Amino acid sequence: MAIKFQFNKTSLNELNKQLKVRKRALPTLKNKESALRFEVKRAKQRSEALLEELEASMQSYNYISALWNEFEPGLISVKDVKLETVKVAGVKTPELKEVIYDVKEIDLYSKPLWYSEGIAILKKLAQLGIESEVYTEKSRILDFQRKKTTQKVNLYEKVQIPGYNEAILKIKRFMEDEENLSKAAQKIVKTRHQIEEEEQNDN
Repeated sequence: MAIKFQFNKTSLNELNKQLKVRKRALPTLKNKESALRFEVKRAKQRSEALLEELEASMQSYNYISALWNEFEPGLISVKDVKLETVKVAGVKTPELKEVIYDVKEIDLYSKPLWYSEGIAILKKLAQLGIESEVYTEKSRILDFQRKKTTQKVNLYEKVQIPGYNEAILKIKRFMEDEENLSKAAQKIVKTRHQIEEEEQNDN
């Protein structure tokens, strides 16, 4: 990225200001990047842990697998999933607040006793699966923001800060050269004037 500048004091002051802004922002951006990296890892681990818990729960109910054949299909379904927004490292992310189920009315007198337990089991399994999905989405959002932050860190660190430093140096050198030339020109003019004065005095 080429930094536009002019060889004057106004441009030099503007570049110094821009450089200061980036140097001040860089540590904050680096902290945000490492915080996001940590939170992405944590959200992924939580999602995986919930999936493992779901798998383990399903295995633990294997002993009643034969009974599921008697269970009425469509007896329970997920009606709604309520989420809330929670800020993690300055990024808005979803968090599971509540899962609302639609349970059809059943006549517990005519159905087996374990039906109510079956409904509770399905609720628990659905909750684990949904929560795992929410954490997967959370990690995706956080990772996207982490990548954007990393890009900004690299832009400041590897492109803009060195670019501003180089431009400032060029302007300073130009202004020094200009000053030296001006002084040299003044010296020549002064010397010429003195010679002319001496010549006039001799005449």
